[in-house]
Amino acid sequence: MKDTQFSDDYFALFGLPAQYDVDEAALDAAYRTVQSQAHPDRFASAGDAERRVAMQWAARANEAYRTLRQPLKRAIYLLSLRGVDIQAESNTAMAPDFLMQQMEWREALQDATEARDAARLDALLRELRREKRDRHAALGGLLDGGDDASAGAAARQLMFIEKIEHDASEAIDRLDDRLDG
Repeated sequence: MKDTQFSDDYFALFGLPAQYDVDEAALDAAYRTVQSQAHPDRFASAGDAERRVAMQWAARANEAYRTLRQPLKRAIYLLSLRGVDIQAESNTAMAPDFLMQQMEWREALQDATEARDAARLDALLRELRREKRDRHAALGGLLDGGDDASAGAAARQLMFIEKIEHDASEAIDRLDDRLDG
């Protein structure tokens, strides 16, 4: 196995620049290459220690790939490489306008769910996806511009948006299950 494969840096592991925008085709190809080199099956006849290392690196490559494949996880990881902890669990401070928007989305989700209104849930989901897309573009600009503090705040906001998007999708799925059942 190549020495670069043993890097703790996910970007270096795949030979990619440490930046928000990732060439997904290059990531996919690099992942396949690393997996083929570190796959435990290649070390079936090796000693226990070498097999263990191969399994660890195959698992590490999977973790790295999942992280770099998802824009929000990639942004949070990139911030961590820069020494920025977004403190997602403990830092709940957000701009007042975003707090108001959160409340509006939560109320819209609750109202549409209680009314079993698929059209309103779909509209909310479209709005959340549009907002997420716009905020990811802004996050990329903040990261590229080196504004890590603002990027951390943007990442925390995106975490909320993804959570409510997930909740809205689940509400639609539950509604669809009831209609199918």
